[in-house]
Amino acid sequence: MGRKIFLTGRPGVGKSTVLRELIEELKRRGFQVGGMTTQEAREHGVRVGFKITDLLTGREGWLATVKQSAGPRIGKYCVNLEGLEGIGVQAITTALRDPQVKVVAIDELGPMELFSDKFKIAVRQSVASVKTVIGTIHYKADDLLLREMRSAQDVGIITVTEGNRPALHIQLAEMIAGKQGLPKES
Repeated sequence: MGRKIFLTGRPGVGKSTVLRELIEELKRRGFQVGGMTTQEAREHGVRVGFKITDLLTGREGWLATVKQSAGPRIGKYCVNLEGLEGIGVQAITTALRDPQVKVVAIDELGPMELFSDKFKIAVRQSVASVKTVIGTIHYKADDLLLREMRSAQDVGIITVTEGNRPALHIQLAEMIAGKQGLPKES
């Protein structure tokens, strides 16, 4: 069974940045990485939402935006379940089915994403798969799925800090490549 590693930490500490650096490092080492990432979308320096990207195809869509009025709300953002499921969930399930993909990335397991039962199913399938799974978990998110993952023996959850952040992607790449165990938290 592949390794299951999720990063957590306070908002703004760099979880998604470490994950993106890890994805790039794994690609440099010859690993095919599929799945999904999210990133802020800004207009004129102001955050207007979050975009979701399929790592294999480059397809992008909205995860949540201030420009939408329908859908579940998190603060000023409306969650776009169609974008999450049509791009994000599809990216995860495609990565799970593709024999060339060795690592599945999921950024992030947070309040917006957890509105989708299809997303939760895809995450559970990923964790149960033989593939290596890397991802991020929103620091304060609470859901049965996350409680299950936090208590699972085969899921490693690492807290990203300012101290461990600079080298964490290299340590994790080494571990995934089979050269060392999980890094110690600082």
